[in-house]
Amino acid sequence: MQKGRERSAVLIAGPTASGKTKWAIETARTRGGVIVNADSMQVYGVLDRLTARPTPEEMAAAPHLLFGHVDPARRYSTGAWLADVREVIQAVEKENRELIFVGGTGLYFEVLINGFAEVPTVPEKSIQAVEKLIQGLDAADRLKLLAEKDPATAARIGVADPQRVVRALSVLEATGKPLSAYQEDNEAPLLEGFSLEKIVLMPDRSLLRKRIADRFQAMVEDGAVAEVETLLARDLDPSLPAMKAIGVKEIGAMLREESSPEEAISQAVTATRQYAKRQSTWFRNRMADWRFVDPFG
Repeated sequence: MQKGRERSAVLIAGPTASGKTKWAIETARTRGGVIVNADSMQVYGVLDRLTARPTPEEMAAAPHLLFGHVDPARRYSTGAWLADVREVIQAVEKENRELIFVGGTGLYFEVLINGFAEVPTVPEKSIQAVEKLIQGLDAADRLKLLAEKDPATAARIGVADPQRVVRALSVLEATGKPLSAYQEDNEAPLLEGFSLEKIVLMPDRSLLRKRIADRFQAMVEDGAVAEVETLLARDLDPSLPAMKAIGVKEIGAMLREESSPEEAISQAVTATRQYAKRQSTWFRNRMADWRFVDPFG
């Protein structure tokens, strides 16, 4: 950036289907900014439509970075994302442009602002052992189990998202040390010293539910089924994050003729609505000091 110019960034969070892509593009075009992905599923290639990644036309409207750049066979971590973001920040600042982070992954925003703890790589066997351990547990039981093993992490996350519980318990399983112990020594935040505009898009709940249903139907009509076919043909480890994208399991069952298209769509829409509810809870609990906006109000 030019000498003397304030370092600034816009952070746009919100549940799935809340209109983040349109809001980010309008912001980028108005302010000459660069859009950086902060969604843990939109980093993966192949699943363009199923993860609601910006379309080629939307990508052409403003610079977009870190979208679809990770092979689904890779277990991409928060630490890996931060390493990529560090390079992005350096490059964008040289171009004297504003950073616009957009996505639905609350943890990504949290580590941008508060810093990140380096945690040892967890072997696959530890992850699989924990996944087997929590299989069949509901949210309350998952959180109870985590509270018994790592009470500090359980208190911090508040919501028993399966992936986050697996992450915490697998670290303990592999290292004998709770995740909370590593997080006591956070690295300096990447956005330290930046002037931040922090926005959460939060539509009316009934409208959001309708948008989720309409969007998934459009995804199916626009190539999501072929994307799942391509992904499943690679015979990847089902525990990989990309294989857990909402719609992969449901459309996979349809492709195997274990369910009808109507059943697959209904189940995926229900799962997406449940995910949106978890996201909204996170944002309200962890981002209370952000500006909440109804993008359609």
